[in-house]
Amino acid sequence: MNGHLRVPPARNEPVVDYAPDTAPRAGIRTEVRRLAETVTDIPLWIDGRAVQNDPVDVTCPHDHRRVVGRAHAATPGHVEAAIEAARRAKRDWARMDFAHRAAIFLKAADLVAGPYRDRINAATMLGQSKTVHQAEVDAVCELCDFWRFNVEFADQLMTEQPISPPGVWNSLELRPLDGFVFAVTPFNFTAIAGNLPTAPALMGNTVVWKPAPTQMLSAQVIVEVLEGAGLPPGVINMVAGDPAPIGETVLRSPDLAGLHFTGSTRTFQFLWGQIGQNIERYRSYPRIVGETGGKDFIFIHPSAPVAPLATAIVRGGYEFQGQKCSAASRIYVPESIWRQIEEPLVETIRTLKVGDVSDFGNFMGAVIDRRSFDKIKGYIDHARGSDDHEIVAGGTYDDAVGYFVQPTLVRAHDPRSKLMTEEIFGPVVTVYVYKDDRVEEALDLCDDSSAYALTGAVFASDRYAVQHVAERLRFTAGNFYINDKPTGSIVGQQPFGGSRASGTNDKAGSAANLMRWASPRAVKETFVAPTDYRYPFLADE
Repeated sequence: MNGHLRVPPARNEPVVDYAPDTAPRAGIRTEVRRLAETVTDIPLWIDGRAVQNDPVDVTCPHDHRRVVGRAHAATPGHVEAAIEAARRAKRDWARMDFAHRAAIFLKAADLVAGPYRDRINAATMLGQSKTVHQAEVDAVCELCDFWRFNVEFADQLMTEQPISPPGVWNSLELRPLDGFVFAVTPFNFTAIAGNLPTAPALMGNTVVWKPAPTQMLSAQVIVEVLEGAGLPPGVINMVAGDPAPIGETVLRSPDLAGLHFTGSTRTFQFLWGQIGQNIERYRSYPRIVGETGGKDFIFIHPSAPVAPLATAIVRGGYEFQGQKCSAASRIYVPESIWRQIEEPLVETIRTLKVGDVSDFGNFMGAVIDRRSFDKIKGYIDHARGSDDHEIVAGGTYDDAVGYFVQPTLVRAHDPRSKLMTEEIFGPVVTVYVYKDDRVEEALDLCDDSSAYALTGAVFASDRYAVQHVAERLRFTAGNFYINDKPTGSIVGQQPFGGSRASGTNDKAGSAANLMRWASPRAVKETFVAPTDYRYPFLADE
């Protein structure tokens, strides 16, 4: 291609509010009804072809008797076929001009923002029990932002070139990795499911993608969008099903070049360990990029403004049933402020409606599945029977129709208790009340009582206090918020990721993440090569 192309400037996709008596509200309701009455076939996607095998039911978390899809499960043979398809597609895909690769994902973004908007939102609402607002900011806006900003960031990376002194032309080429990338995605964000396989693909890699079994309805829409955008066969291959045989097959392949992961800490550590055990069989050292759990905090300073606190705790802790790795889970609040916010906070929590997300009056849906419900129930039961905890609001649950857990607020009397230190991944927020004159002690607790370091927030009016808390808690969160809830990062504005047990902090939606999927090659061209080996210092006196 002749000419230096300039990619279209990225922009954040505007959020549709679905207010009453609007066309978008009517449209999404129609699509939710249609999709709820349809059993969607969700095949494997290997080498650009739909592959069927041993389907399992996909149900709604808020109506677990309703089957909305049948997802096909991969055997080790299917995984081998996906790896082979990625291997065959690699040569042509890696050689494709960046502008043409970029155009595919820019078109995919426009398809999601346009004709697929209702479809991907409805699939996320039904399959993952997200409200229309949570689906919109995730499945549409964040996914579009990933695809658009990744193109812009990749273009910026490619324009950064080394200096060239007279007589020499130095250049830096960003090659794809030498092999394929294994993308493992979670249930909780459709956007993450779309980004983890496509970010490496944009950089010229081919991918084997394993989505979560509880996210398959929206995963199918992602496949349809990518096909509609013109993604060639074999570039991204989707295999779903039992994670053990899929992972085992992928990790023993000599061509594994990278792991792009979001999910549980335990699973990530297991995969890392397996890669380490297999390290001698790989053609290259696999890149390992992962974002896992969080025990995210809000630290309230005695100087904090009181008015925003209840909203920050409710939105930060209970949106999408607390099933965000960034969700506010532990709160440190001074006695003086707790006396002011306890009653209004409890009253606010009592107003939160929980139920079917197709009812737009509900603030929360259901947790994702039986396993999650039982785990969260266990934490609530522990709090109810423990002298270290006091249930202040909520504390009830019901799985008769859907996996519903009421938003629960617990006060911990021991700052190192189970609910203050362990990731729950549900609508349970635990508060520790500290004495106003023990800010430093509370900061120590916030820093060292959790293994995670994903997101956190400070509320304070005193600017010295803001600076001090931010410095003291510098390594407790990869995304830190001042006078705001610790959730809701936006691509291009707050690149997301954490460290410690929360992951490798490679910042999804940033140039730093894209560089992990590139293997730079430095090229030096000398225009007039020397013809005599002797340097001046060798000359006779």
